[in-house]
Amino acid sequence: MTALNPVSVIAAGRRHSVGVTAHGSVLTAGRPSSEERRVEAWTDVVSVAAGNVHTARNTGRSHTVGLRGDGTVLATGWNNEGQCDVDGWSDVVSIAAGWRRTLAVRADGTALAAGRRNESAADVDAWREVVAVAAGDWHSIGLRADGTAIAVGNDRRGQCVVAGWRDLCAIAAGSLHTVGLSRDGRVLTTGDPMAGVQEASSWRDVTAVSAGSYHVVAVQDGGRVVAAGDNSRGQCDVAAWRDVVAVAAGSTHTLGLRSDGTVLAAGNDDDGQCDVADWRLSPAR
Repeated sequence: MTALNPVSVIAAGRRHSVGVTAHGSVLTAGRPSSEERRVEAWTDVVSVAAGNVHTARNTGRSHTVGLRGDGTVLATGWNNEGQCDVDGWSDVVSIAAGWRRTLAVRADGTALAAGRRNESAADVDAWREVVAVAAGDWHSIGLRADGTAIAVGNDRRGQCVVAGWRDLCAIAAGSLHTVGLSRDGRVLTTGDPMAGVQEASSWRDVTAVSAGSYHVVAVQDGGRVVAAGDNSRGQCDVAAWRDVVAVAAGSTHTLGLRSDGTVLAAGNDDDGQCDVADWRLSPAR
């Protein structure tokens, strides 16, 4: 039912949104002149990721990562712990961005990490046969080619309890929770119940999934969207969305990519991160 797709043309961060056009340029929405929006010179981009910051003392800081068609990686924004130090990366096929951290998968199935090392969430050097990665606040998840998952980092809410998961085709990581998507369209969850993981585990016929700071969003067969978890800023108000093929959950807002390349948004728009109505992006691949 569902095929692995590690390439994402939309991403949602703490206070910004990012999208890839059919020509490989990148669009952003959010606070004007913020450093995570400095992507005007980027070209030949095929996938993007947006770093999230969920702690109150750092609400204004984030970073953006882009994967180019030649397998190199670009990054801009907050770089206090080296999360943007990706200039030497090559042969990359998939990227992810979390709190003070950037992850990547290379074509040979190995993983790369840049940024914060304190919680061991960047300890991915030993991973092999990986096809996708996801970055939460203090934990990282890897999806192996055989459909199993691996995790490193802080496990204080059980967000790293994924050893028993099987037959996966996608993964996502939020602040203190982790979500997996099985090939038969079921959602697997672990971690903080406040993020809606218990409700999400009952969803069926899912084709794509994303984890926000404290919420979970998924696309079901037919292009409808479901969401669970914190809805204090309206980030889960997606029931009316139709013809959606991909979703991206940020800290307190959610994006949806429609099959025609237009983008929907719900949730916190304090910094203009939901100003995406005029976007025309590359169709999901």
